[in-house]
This record gives sequence, structure tokens and C-alpha cells, in this order.
Amino acid sequence: MKGVVFDGKQAQVVDDLEIRAPGPGEVLVAVAAAGLCHSDLSVIDGTIPFPVPVVLGHEGAGVVEAVGPGVGHVVPGDHVALSTLANCGACADCDRGRPTMCRKAIGRPGRPFSRGGRPLFQFAANSAFAELTIVKAVQAVRIPVDIPLTSAALIGCGVLTGVGAVLNRARVDRGESVVVIGTGGVGLNVLQGARIAGASVIVAVDANPAKEAVARQFGATAFLTSTEGVREILPTGADHVFECVGNTALVRQAIELLDRGGQAILLGMPAPTAEATFLPAALFLDKAVLGCRYGSSRPQRDIALYAELYRQGRLLLDELVTETYPIEDFAKAADDAHHGRVARGVLTM
Repeated sequence: MKGVVFDGKQAQVVDDLEIRAPGPGEVLVAVAAAGLCHSDLSVIDGTIPFPVPVVLGHEGAGVVEAVGPGVGHVVPGDHVALSTLANCGACADCDRGRPTMCRKAIGRPGRPFSRGGRPLFQFAANSAFAELTIVKAVQAVRIPVDIPLTSAALIGCGVLTGVGAVLNRARVDRGESVVVIGTGGVGLNVLQGARIAGASVIVAVDANPAKEAVARQFGATAFLTSTEGVREILPTGADHVFECVGNTALVRQAIELLDRGGQAILLGMPAPTAEATFLPAALFLDKAVLGCRYGSSRPQRDIALYAELYRQGRLLLDELVTETYPIEDFAKAADDAHHGRVARGVLTM
């Protein structure tokens, strides 16, 4: 079967991947579509260290092909969106409703694929850039069949991360003010999360002025090409500032833009060794800096919620898909994503 493999030097489309049968508690999914996220590019450029060779992709949707023993919530033929959260479901954090903190869901890559007899790693417990993939049962979330799979694919990463950061981690309330630095795939979902939450002022900041129209479509009430003008709109600062770029200088700016009691939420992924500096005094008056993994999501609950919001017309998915590419055109899709030509490019299998 076809898939995108990164060998430590280059990513290429291959057609000789093999995958084992699903074991207990596992689901085999025929992937229909997968979004190309910057996290995939970050593996290729080394920002995210990951063992190789690895089958890339982590934002996908498809149709259940087979299930292993003990799986009852999905059956062959079901449409599913895939999460990257292979949590155990039995530890204290899972029991507290915090699956993103499950230690078994962090940094334990499996190897269900092989090529020429050699095992390949699975990226983010998902590897959606393949015609077939295996996930833990908890990662396969059934969705209505009337949601296009090219759109549903984006729920599993960009939507869970961006909208989830607003609703689950920051808990933005009605009438509050929000600044979003960076309007890529995650940033756009932060914008629409803020709109859904009822924020009254939503300022989008992106160096590319061409992104203004789509930022406003997703919920921005103002658009700036730098953070310098934020104080003209919010003289006392913002209740919530989301840094979606992964730039340490922008982390400092996010903190400096906070109002009393405000919080900066860090969503962008800098290099593992990158260091940010800020004035500790900037955090007095009850200001806070929050990390956020995967939108602090509970995927079985949240994916179903976002699917319903989409069906109600309150959550935008189709509008996130700028371009679709056959998997053979991965190189072009990656180049478009790297240069910011697309909100989200989606590979089809």
C-alpha cells in the first residue's frame, strides 16, 4: 500500500508498505483523507525529534476496515475521525478526565508498519499518511456519514487543538477579549473557538496581510500584521492571548499584551531547546502563562461535539480545506504548507 515515509533525510511516497492485522483493542482504518499539519513538517526539519523510519501523518479520517477483539463502539463500515491520543483509559489522569496527561499516551511510538521486512514507526500513534493505519480503539471516534471525510479529517488535530484550547484550557467566557498570534490551521481554529465561546473582541495577528479575509471569516473582529497595534484596540490589554506560531519572541509579546488577570496560552511548537525570556514582574496582578497539549481535549466527547456544531453551521470545517492533493503529490502539498499558501492542505488516499 501507499504511504509517506520519512527516513531521517527525506520524506517520500512509497507503494510497498505493509501493515499487520489489528490486535486486541485496536482498529484498522482505511484512511480517506489526512490534513498536512506543521507538526508533520516539524518532524522532517528536525524541530520535533522522532525515531525513523516513520510513516507520517496524524490528522485523518476514514472508514473502519476491521476491529480487533474487545472493540465494540465501532464496526466495519463506520466513518471515524482519528485522534492522536492513545491514552490508556485506566490511569489516574484518564480517570480524572485528563487523557492528554496520560503518560502512556506520550512518547511511546509503536511499529505496526513494515517495509521489506523492516518495521517502521508510527507517528503520533496515528500515521494517517497511509492507505491503511491501525489505532487504539479510543482513538477512533464515530462521526455521521454526512460529514465529508476531507473536512472531518481536520477535527483530529487542528480543531481539537485550537477550539479545545479556547473551550477547555483557557475557558474563554462571553464578553471577554482574545488575541490570536498566527492564523495558520491552529490559529484559525482558535479564532472560531473564541467566536463560539462568545468573546466580544477577537484580534487576529499575522504578518501576512493576505490572511485577513479568512481570519475574519473564522471570527476575527480585527486584523493586524503585528502586535504593535493591539493596545490601540485593547488599551488595558487582553483577557486571553494565544501564541500559535512557536516563536519565543512572540511568547514574550503575548505575555506583555495581557490585562490584569489575563492568561497567555502557548500553542506553537518551538524547538525543544528554545528558551523564551520575559520579565517576571509582567505576571503580577494575577497574570498566567499556560501550556496546552492537544487542546486539553477529551476526543471521544469533543470530536462528537465539534461534528454536531459543524452540522449546525456553527463550526467551520469545509472552509479550512484550501486544497486537496492525491497522496502522490505530497511534495507539492508540503511546499504549499511550508510557504503558508494554504490554511490546510488535505491529502486524499
